[in-house]
Amino acid sequence: MSSVTVRYDDGIVRRFALATVVWGVIGMLAGLWLALELANVKFNLGLQYVSFGRLRPLHTNAVIFAFVGNAIFAGIYYSSQRLLKTRMFSDKLSNAHFWGWQLIIVAAAVTLPLGITSSKEYAELEWPIDIAIALVWVVFGANFFATLAKRREKHLYVAIWFYIASIVTIALLHIVNSLAVPVSVLKSYSVFAGAQDALVQWWYAHNAVAFFLTTPYLGLMYYFMPKAAKRPVYSYRLSIIHFWALVFLYIWAGPHHLLNSALPDWAQSMGTVFSIMLLAPSWGGMINGLLTLRGAWDKLRTDPILKFFVVAITFYGMSTFEGPMMSLKSVNGLSHFTNWTVAHAHAGALGWNGFFTFGMLYWLMPRLWRTELHSKSLAGLHFWFSLLGIAGYVLSMWAAGITEGLMWKEFDSEGRLVYPVWAEMVPSLSAMYWARALSGALYLTGLLVMVYNLYKTYQRRGEIADETVEVVVAERPQATSSVDWHHKLEGRPLTFTLWVTVAAAAGGLFELVPSMAIKGNIPTIAAVRPYTPLELAGRDLYIREGCVNCHSQMVRPFREETLRYGEYAKPGEFVYDRPFLWGSRRIGPDLLRVGGKYPDSWHFSHLIDPQSTSPGSLMPPYEHLVDEPLDLSNIDAKIDIFNSVFDAPYSKYELQHTEVIAKAQAATIADGLRQAGYPDVRDRNIVAMIAYLQRLGTDIRGATTAEGAAP
Repeated sequence: MSSVTVRYDDGIVRRFALATVVWGVIGMLAGLWLALELANVKFNLGLQYVSFGRLRPLHTNAVIFAFVGNAIFAGIYYSSQRLLKTRMFSDKLSNAHFWGWQLIIVAAAVTLPLGITSSKEYAELEWPIDIAIALVWVVFGANFFATLAKRREKHLYVAIWFYIASIVTIALLHIVNSLAVPVSVLKSYSVFAGAQDALVQWWYAHNAVAFFLTTPYLGLMYYFMPKAAKRPVYSYRLSIIHFWALVFLYIWAGPHHLLNSALPDWAQSMGTVFSIMLLAPSWGGMINGLLTLRGAWDKLRTDPILKFFVVAITFYGMSTFEGPMMSLKSVNGLSHFTNWTVAHAHAGALGWNGFFTFGMLYWLMPRLWRTELHSKSLAGLHFWFSLLGIAGYVLSMWAAGITEGLMWKEFDSEGRLVYPVWAEMVPSLSAMYWARALSGALYLTGLLVMVYNLYKTYQRRGEIADETVEVVVAERPQATSSVDWHHKLEGRPLTFTLWVTVAAAAGGLFELVPSMAIKGNIPTIAAVRPYTPLELAGRDLYIREGCVNCHSQMVRPFREETLRYGEYAKPGEFVYDRPFLWGSRRIGPDLLRVGGKYPDSWHFSHLIDPQSTSPGSLMPPYEHLVDEPLDLSNIDAKIDIFNSVFDAPYSKYELQHTEVIAKAQAATIADGLRQAGYPDVRDRNIVAMIAYLQRLGTDIRGATTAEGAAP
């Protein structure tokens, strides 16, 4: 046994912690503005760069990857050094990680409002930024695992297990989901199409929630909760069960986001089964966290940090109960595409991640600045602002979601839809949208109180320096308990990481490989053809404007949906959709069967002044589509990629005269509009958007499958 002096790198922790606060304010301001845009369409300001469709992905990326991401890194860098009794392997790698991550966030803040997006939920950034994310993540992972290799504590504490799982699995998820073929510097197409792309995307998105928003925070819980409570973790055995069950089961549950859709039934069923199974390990973690406070409950009355931690873990338990419940097909049939899902997502992000981040910062920042927190009373005020805010938010969106779901399904005594027209239902949600905006303002106010409290704490700072400690280096004691095998595994980080990789990758392999390799999983429909050049240009505009954030393209096999929208969706319809655009929210009606439903003149008026054709609509105007020149840049390259890489059956003539064909179709649409009294827009972007909308859902009318059976 010996001792050694260690100087921890606390500078990197301070930088990530401060970035957490800054991006938290920005991300939540964007969220509040989005809430106001839904409460009153005038908050779109008539500006394309802050319209709901473009601002929404900026908000989600800012909250998830900027606010939560920086908080994760701050907590990992602080706790890992102390758990491993060593400074991080490389200060240069730590700084490269920090600045690289901030540059990625800035790139997202610039590109997303400009409409440069892949449209994949929680993965909207285009391919150059995706590559940058992968490189920065490799820098982070290399630094972390090199630190593991030089550790002075042989035993890997439970928090480290969760950090390992997060680093390995996020790399796997990001790389697979981001596979794309570039067309230009800022445009690419997914290598997956239709139902396969949907499965890959929600395998990624669900497990981004699992391994970015959950497992790293559970690691932080296992470190900071005992520190704040000054109590040991309740149960080491429970932590082992919790960890391995969670890592193995979570990866299978992604398809529960695609229930009642065109995804093959076997994948939907698998997602449901594993979602229900997830309840056990999730609640095991919640119980382990809450019971760590045994003997310290009295401190809850006076310690705002513990209040934040307890509410965070409670929201984690609530969200991990609600998720499996919503993965039941019967419940999902009511909740999906509604504000209920929005309530569920925010209970996790703002309730679980947000509250835990606030508690961690209140515990961490005074220690980093060598002083005491300026005001516990202000921290308590922040707690109540945040609690009232998240409670009001979740309750209002629960009410809005259930209201939507029931109104969509309501029939009169003669079997007719009570609300056949979408606009008839919109006013019913107005009060709940205003309640959400008010609740979001309360939550943001609490965050601003924290900013002031931490600023005043910084003003009282002592001499800021990296913490230097004497650590005792001892041989790892021999374990004699019934979990001796796990003690041995914890002493072998490489072996431990390999087993984590196997556990996390298993579900992805068993779900994704069959869907890609077995052709019969996605029956083809002979009548489905690839998009014309102008329609493809219009589809890219649809993606640019973020229309998928408000409109689904997935008619589910429910009576109310087929009556309102038309024939239910078939997997073979989407074989040329890269990326898929099924959506996850209906703020407006489903558009899968909108093609041919209205004349071109209706679409023109609707895009320029939505309320003129749909009174009460929440859709902002898209007048800029009339002002912008028709964008056929790279259209030859796009069609060539679809033909040569994705096997889209374009003829030789179509490949050689792509732009001519696009302009001819544009002229046909423009001539019809001009005859109806509209200006000549043959060389404007709006004709491409109309061409795409008029194509939607028209392929399968009277179509048969490739095998000749009815689809």
